[in-house]
Amino acid sequence: MTTDQSLLFALFAAVFGLLLWGRIRYDVVAFGALIVGVVSGLVPKEDAFSGFGHPATLIVALVLIVSAGLVRAGAVALITRTLVDPGRALQGHIALMGGIAGVLSAFMNNVAALALLMPVDIETARKAGRAARLTLMPLSFATILGGMATLIGTPPNIIISSIREDSLGAPFAMFDFAPVGAAAALAGIAFVALVGWRLIPQGGEAGDRPRGGGGRGYLCELVLPEGSALDGQPVAALRAAARDADVTVRGLRRGDTRHSDPADDMPLAAGDVLLVEAAPAALEELRSAQGLAAATPERLARLDAAGGDPAFLELVLTPDSRLVGRSAQAVGLGWRRGALLVGLAREGRTGTAPLRATPLRAGDVLLILAPASGRDDLADWLDALPLAGGAEVTREGRTWLAIGLFAAAVLAASLGLVYLPIALGAVVVAYVLTGILPLRDLYTPVEWPVIVLLGSMIPLGAALEASGGTDLLAGALIGLTEGLPAWAILAVLMAVTMTLSDVLNNTATTIVAAPVAISMAERLGVNPDPFLMAVAVAASAAFLTPIGHKNNTLILGPGGYAFGDYWRMGLPLEALILVVSIPVLLVAWPL
Repeated sequence: MTTDQSLLFALFAAVFGLLLWGRIRYDVVAFGALIVGVVSGLVPKEDAFSGFGHPATLIVALVLIVSAGLVRAGAVALITRTLVDPGRALQGHIALMGGIAGVLSAFMNNVAALALLMPVDIETARKAGRAARLTLMPLSFATILGGMATLIGTPPNIIISSIREDSLGAPFAMFDFAPVGAAAALAGIAFVALVGWRLIPQGGEAGDRPRGGGGRGYLCELVLPEGSALDGQPVAALRAAARDADVTVRGLRRGDTRHSDPADDMPLAAGDVLLVEAAPAALEELRSAQGLAAATPERLARLDAAGGDPAFLELVLTPDSRLVGRSAQAVGLGWRRGALLVGLAREGRTGTAPLRATPLRAGDVLLILAPASGRDDLADWLDALPLAGGAEVTREGRTWLAIGLFAAAVLAASLGLVYLPIALGAVVVAYVLTGILPLRDLYTPVEWPVIVLLGSMIPLGAALEASGGTDLLAGALIGLTEGLPAWAILAVLMAVTMTLSDVLNNTATTIVAAPVAISMAERLGVNPDPFLMAVAVAASAAFLTPIGHKNNTLILGPGGYAFGDYWRMGLPLEALILVVSIPVLLVAWPL
């Protein structure tokens, strides 16, 4: 073993040790290791930041941005509100949500897929009166499994493809992962839905309490425009739609007349002002699903003229606020700032006046729809305190455009017509130009710690390979498996990779394991592709701990899980993936 190899192994051991320790965030650990590698001469200085321009890093960032665009366009909400039913039996709900999660995470980053579906699952559990812990872990595992099926579903697949391009001259295509990844995903999701959820321990107070999905409840006004799904329908239809969105109907105003408890058979008409109580996210769900408006066309036109790209803000009025003792209409909130008051949270508020004409008090919490141009200084202008919260505003009428642009990019990349990073970049540009994604929020969805981790670890992995370190590891594994058949060697490689991925970040595991897999194949004189695919599946199969995959970490608090809860369902799931993947690997990617 050379000096450089010894130093690199020591550096990787330190990185893995710090990642396991968990006291320092993973991106800081990785970037610090990169700097140490450059200063010590282990990483050439001209390659120090090559990882930040690496295709794997770019694809991960672009996938997260595209995922945000699909959310803003209402594509995911369209799926979930069409298919999810709180009255469905638990096993059926897990199977359905697992299927949705698997399909979504195959075509968008699996972390983003969980982030989209987790609130839906928690809210469904709350409405059904059951513990969220029974469904959150199956949902997390399903998103991880679905990501195995395509190139863009999970970072390990992207990294594997890029390493293949660097080492063998060509990357994997979009659906090259599908034979093995889809087989593992289907078997895994079936196991989770039929058996796995029964293995989840029933402890933990947080997990036993259904969690509210709402947040702060506001008395809000929505306008029923012509063309709405509710136009001409009876009030009973409004109440049913409101229940589905976790919104309470408080009445409606038609002209100067307020109906506090309208009859169920009373027909709704365009121009009606609907009085509802809701949290911001629930309000937006009802509004976008039923084609309702936050205000009259004239007031909405004023909002668009002020800068467009509106977002919800939650503000608490201080005693010195210019709104105290006055109404939003009196201070010119609309014509001076282009903002709309759409909700008010105040104990016992039952007044009949329109919200914009209601005198406000210190301590009132306002839900305001504000344009991008004046959003940042609106709180200062009102002398109010901003709160964390609010909700994204769905870009109506652009759902199918967003889906079509993304599908066209995936198809073009799959057929080899366009390089995948270019195709995804074109989708991002199109989303911005068509208003699906506002320019000001373009980089918000990017998980910069993940980007720093990737950009830092890629040069370190390349240095380990260049020094011959991966050949040493490959030789050790081959020595361990000497005399075993090919399927057993693949099984050992997958088991070792799974074990590493359960205790380390799966990205770091892939960067180390993929070159080792190529070296093993070269030493055995066989096709390296099944070895790379084995690493891709195994690196994603991190189900034993909450630290192996970010999705497992995301559900830890909301589900009320303990560290030791994961292996009960995760261990048999990993064994199942191993059993399913090996024969499919040998058929789809012959040695």
